[in-house]
Amino acid sequence: MDVEIQRPREVGSCRVVKVDKEAAWELFTTQAANEGRTVAAHFGASWCVTSLSMNYKFEELAQTHPDMLFLFVDVDDVPGVSSKLGVKAMPTFFLIKGKEVVKKIVGANSDELHKMVDASDDDSLGSAVTALPDIVIEK
Repeated sequence: MDVEIQRPREVGSCRVVKVDKEAAWELFTTQAANEGRTVAAHFGASWCVTSLSMNYKFEELAQTHPDMLFLFVDVDDVPGVSSKLGVKAMPTFFLIKGKEVVKKIVGANSDELHKMVDASDDDSLGSAVTALPDIVIEK
């Protein structure tokens, strides 16, 4: 399997991994599940201003939660994964444990994103929920 790991080009040490292929998504989420690590995933696009505005907050969370894996998925680069997860708006954020989505946020709300990531250590999230209600942020 030919998987190239790309990191967004920013100043300093970036902890958010850019996923550019479906095979890379499978590799990262499988490895995280095998290691018992939680994944926080940001689905966005290079042309989406609200998605871009959340990059700094997502990176900040990655710096303060080193035990988690933070992934950025451009919906135009990896449409198969975006489609499987039902991404219809950007940005969309997922919290994934054991390859199962346990929380989903649609919209650019840094407070909700922070709560979601902080709650990742909380066992009350449990395993996957079959029907996840979206948290939709409207402006």
